[in-house]
Amino acid sequence: MKLNELFDNPGSRYKAKRVGRGIGSGKGKTSGSGTKGQKSRTGVAIKGFEGGQMPIYRRLPKRGFTNIFREEYQVVNLGTLQGLVSNGKINPKDVVSKEVLSNLGVIAHAAKKVKVLAKGELTVGLTIEVDVFSASAAEAIQKLGGKAIALAATS
Repeated sequence: MKLNELFDNPGSRYKAKRVGRGIGSGKGKTSGSGTKGQKSRTGVAIKGFEGGQMPIYRRLPKRGFTNIFREEYQVVNLGTLQGLVSNGKINPKDVVSKEVLSNLGVIAHAAKKVKVLAKGELTVGLTIEVDVFSASAAEAIQKLGGKAIALAATS
């Protein structure tokens, strides 16, 4: 292959249509915008405008609300903790805190609240110190001889 044999794929280069360049061009005079009125002018954005009629987004009823006081938790499951113990990343005798979980990449931020849920199975008694526990998770931890220390209750 030589340099003079190289060429683009058909249709890969599109020559822009030059509007407003005379009647013979096919896009002369009104430049494809029809005649007169607001929509034929440039810089017009009239989304949702229905010609003076009440727009549909104002006619339809609004439903629900957003609770601005909602508390969001980062979730950690018992099965995840068991996996960390099995891989040797957590020593069962050490306290599992938010900082430890953050360093291991289980949670994104140590500053945000953490909740432990009972999904999965835990076979080792751990001392876990996070913000909140589900009732079944706390029960499962204590049944194995571990401690579920809720920070929200202490602060």
